[in-house]
Amino acid sequence: MAEKIVILTGAGISAESGLGTFRDEGGLWAQHRIEDVATPEGFAKDPALVHRFYNMRRAEAAKAQPNAAHLALARLQREFSGEVVIVTQNVDALHEAAGAEVIHMHGALASALCAACGHRWGAPLVMAPGEPCPACGAGAGRPDIVWFGEMPYFMEQIEDHLLGCDLFAAIGTSGQVYPAAGFVQQARYAGARTIEMNLRDSDSSHAFEDHLIGPASKVVPSWVETLL
Repeated sequence: MAEKIVILTGAGISAESGLGTFRDEGGLWAQHRIEDVATPEGFAKDPALVHRFYNMRRAEAAKAQPNAAHLALARLQREFSGEVVIVTQNVDALHEAAGAEVIHMHGALASALCAACGHRWGAPLVMAPGEPCPACGAGAGRPDIVWFGEMPYFMEQIEDHLLGCDLFAAIGTSGQVYPAAGFVQQARYAGARTIEMNLRDSDSSHAFEDHLIGPASKVVPSWVETLL
């Protein structure tokens, strides 16, 4: 029986709540180049475009509700006899809405960051170029999101959890974005069992011992039942 479980969640767990993934046809991401809206260079070039993009994502996320997968993981965290650590690549707050505590390695839509002094504050629904920092007054406010080319948050803490876990699970991840795509290897190095839950095979499926294929809202609750 596992004593410590580390769970990585990606966009696939929130897709059933109406929040699109990078690869959804016709979705918000399909209308923009990643280089334009999810890189420091894109923000420097056209901050108005980037703010509009994240304002739309913030509005989408504000309307979304947690689904059965989010609720099941929150239940696992509450009721499991050992430790359950949830690390998410997602920037929505659906895990928290379900009652879970999570580590947001890619930041959060609900947070704003001052590029001048590093202060963080609750993001308004609509941000604009020159957003003033409440701490230093600089007009350097940006979404508190880890963009491509930036270092994810809490990496030392996450790596410590991976090295101490007995079971590692990845849910709704593409296996394409590093460093998260390498977490399974770190967990296996530490001797953990590994399981992937996804709609289909990912780019890192070969690294997992076990696989559950299907919608997160179906496979995650049934997996949680087996653990409890």
